[in-house]
Amino acid sequence: MYIYQRLIDLREDKDLSQKDVADVLGIKQPQYARYETGQFEIKFHQIIELAKFYDVSIDYIAGLTNYKKKFW
Repeated sequence: MYIYQRLIDLREDKDLSQKDVADVLGIKQPQYARYETGQFEIKFHQIIELAKFYDVSIDYIAGLTNYKKKFW
């Protein structure tokens, strides 16, 4: 199980609830909560949606970089 701390941090930085983000993805809040806690694997197309929503790179969400955006 992997906790997606970046998802939690991005959400909290924008003062959003889990329900707010779940609505963006078109899912219910309990399902989104399971994504944050790592109980469910988040689908790739949803990661893309979140990257667009938060205006960050997918690499940032995945924890592969500490830079929110690519510089190219």
